[in-house]
Amino acid sequence: MLGSVTYLADTPPQLLPARELMAFTLGSHILLVPFGVALPFITLLMHYRGLRRNDAVALKLARRWSAVMAVQFAIGVVTGTVLSFELGLLWPGMLGRWGDVFGLGFGVEAWAFFLEAVLIAVYLYGWRRLKPWTHFWLGAPLPLAALLGAFGIIAANSWMNTPQGFGLDAQGEPTDVDVRQAIFTPMFGPQYWHFAVAMFMTAGYVVAGVYAVGWLRGRRDRYHRLGFTVPFTVAAILTPIQFMIGDATARAVFHKQPIKFAAMEIVWKTDTHVPEYLFGRLNSDGTISGGIKIPQLDSILAGFKPSTKVTGLTSVPASDRPTAVQATIAHWAFDIMVTVGSLLILLALWYGWCWLRRRDLPHSKWFFRSAAVAGAACLVTVECGWITTEVGRQPWIVYNRMRVSEAVTDTGAGALWAMLGLVMAVYLMVFAAFLAIILKMRTRWRIADETPTAGGAGDPEADTPYGPRAEHGPAPTGASPRGGPDRHGDGAP
Repeated sequence: MLGSVTYLADTPPQLLPARELMAFTLGSHILLVPFGVALPFITLLMHYRGLRRNDAVALKLARRWSAVMAVQFAIGVVTGTVLSFELGLLWPGMLGRWGDVFGLGFGVEAWAFFLEAVLIAVYLYGWRRLKPWTHFWLGAPLPLAALLGAFGIIAANSWMNTPQGFGLDAQGEPTDVDVRQAIFTPMFGPQYWHFAVAMFMTAGYVVAGVYAVGWLRGRRDRYHRLGFTVPFTVAAILTPIQFMIGDATARAVFHKQPIKFAAMEIVWKTDTHVPEYLFGRLNSDGTISGGIKIPQLDSILAGFKPSTKVTGLTSVPASDRPTAVQATIAHWAFDIMVTVGSLLILLALWYGWCWLRRRDLPHSKWFFRSAAVAGAACLVTVECGWITTEVGRQPWIVYNRMRVSEAVTDTGAGALWAMLGLVMAVYLMVFAAFLAIILKMRTRWRIADETPTAGGAGDPEADTPYGPRAEHGPAPTGASPRGGPDRHGDGAP
């Protein structure tokens, strides 16, 4: 559905604004998805560490991250709701014909969304009202709910890439739906694990990047060290795993969606001993401008030997394949994703080498500069992954079953352009509000850290997350996050 910027004269006039509107809302929403999927796990990991080691600093970090998690979830509600409405409003042809086949995935995502909302509310409510371990275990299902939501969305998208689980009647309408086959399509496994690991990597690098910036600014206390180490370790462990999953996913595309693979690798004619091009631009006559050519590598990567035959774009009619511009967009998005992933492996190895040698963080400022940039780079790769998936599938909205032009709404192009402008203005305000809230929270927390003895009613950070509330005075001596002396006598505030 994320279309190319090419507007063909023989397509409906409303197709371009519909594509641009969907692209903008999807591209905006997906920036929040890593935190909705993975931040609960990272928060609970820090929470567990705090309880297990009686570590007030870890508990403080977990409590603050949970506040960010809640704000992010609220913003995600807005962007996700707009996206779900647009799916039906902009592409009624697809949902009208195929909704009964693949719609269960969206239903699963909706159930997971409401479950996650309830669990986040309970988790936030419980910080000063529940016993420490009771509170933790009530929050433990949060990552599973987040992964269940991802399951539903990826099930729907993978069906669009490799549709199955149905028959067709005499009028070409789907019938005899097999729900299990419609959910577990050939591309579901590769797509789901590639997506899920990418979300955890991205969230880990982004959160760690915040504390890397603080480290570069001279904040070398344990708070910043722990805030960096835990999420960065999660991301660093997953980075080489993701590289292998990504390679397997690309190979699955080679077997299941050969024309998309040809677009990703800008392969014009079916052949063996096909070279790999790093970047470069595909021209309409099949020639390639620029880029770095590596002989035979594409065939080797696809089938582990130079004699592997790679299907080219010209193996199907021009109307059934991405245009040269669309193929170039998919190719660049794929190459950017692979390049960033390769650089992150080097960063993870640097971190792992220093930790194994001396159980300490790297001392180089360049390491922390790289770590600070890694989160933004991961967000770029998330965008590139979806561009590769969606643009590479063109001109199909359901692969080899329905074209994008057949699914688009009848609403006039002028109205869709106006809607795009309105959505962009609303999203600008929403993301500006999100940034303002996060910065205000950061300022309040920094003031609380600099004045730890304030203990006033306006200073909720003056004691540990499981101590008495600030309006009742500072925590008694000896109060502990494990449930030591407090005004209830049982560890609960």
